[in-house]
Formats: sequence, structure tokens, C-alpha cells
Amino acid sequence: MKQFILGGARSGKSRLAETLCSDLGDKVAYIATANSAFNDHEMAARISQHQQQRPQHWRTIEAPMALAEALASLQDYDAVLIDCLTLWLSNCLHQGNWAQERQNFLQVLENFNGELIIVSNEVGMGIVPLGELSRRFVDESGFLHQAVAARCERVIFIAAGLPLVMKGPALTS
Repeated sequence: MKQFILGGARSGKSRLAETLCSDLGDKVAYIATANSAFNDHEMAARISQHQQQRPQHWRTIEAPMALAEALASLQDYDAVLIDCLTLWLSNCLHQGNWAQERQNFLQVLENFNGELIIVSNEVGMGIVPLGELSRRFVDESGFLHQAVAARCERVIFIAAGLPLVMKGPALTS
């Protein structure tokens, strides 16, 4: 099953995704999309927190840009977790290759046959931001989320640690 979890910052998205992956088996691949080129002390702390909270035996793949290629290579796992799409989107927008990367990812996603959990930040529920790049980021995030949700069997929105299944089967635990 392909599952998509979205919500605000510190809403519990990653924790829920990691729990769902753990329930699927021990052989888990974690695709991290953070780009160390953009890290400051606060972002480094966030990354460290994520690394500490997930099991050490999971395989971590750093894919700040080539997400499609990373995902395509991971068919033999109990579960694959991508965290997160909005960091990847930001990386691609900065590099100027968003359209091609998006197309590649959606094609691989469409054909992926394993257990997949995708995490992303919902950023389009606030005011329209100032600045062309900020508005484009919010718009592209919304378009990406729609495309991903259409390709997933389960879509979960989470706020304050409380998951709401928007599409697909209810959570059992």
C-alpha cells in the first residue's frame, strides 16, 4: 500500500510514519530529502532528532534531489519511508529542475509496488506569502500533494499528534 501523511510542522507526521513502517517489518529504507547545503544549526538539530528517533538498523538513503532514482532502487524492502516531500521540493526549486524531477518522481510512484509511506508538510492553509518564490513553493506543494494523494491508497492528515484518515482504510492501532 502507498500511504501519504501530511500535516503541519511538529504535528506528529514523522512519528506516525515511523510507527507504521515498524509495523510492516524490520527491513525498512528511509529516504531523507534534507540537503546539507542549506543546513543551519536549527536544521542540523532537526535532522539529528529524526536520526535518533528511528531504528538504527533501517537503511538511510540521502536523496535531496534524485528522489525518483532513489525510490526506484528500493523494491525489496518491507517498507520505504520518504521524509519529506516539501524539503525535496525546496531543493529542486533552488536548483531549477523541479518540472523534470516532479515528473520522474510521479512516474516512479505510479509504478512502485512495495509498501511506501510518504511524509510532507501542509503549507497551503495559511495566508498567501509575500514573494514570488514563496508563492510558487506553496502552489507547487499543493499541486504535488494532489498528485501524490491521487496515487496513494491511504491519505492521512495529522494535527496535534491526532491522525485523520482522509482516504482509504482506517488505522488499526
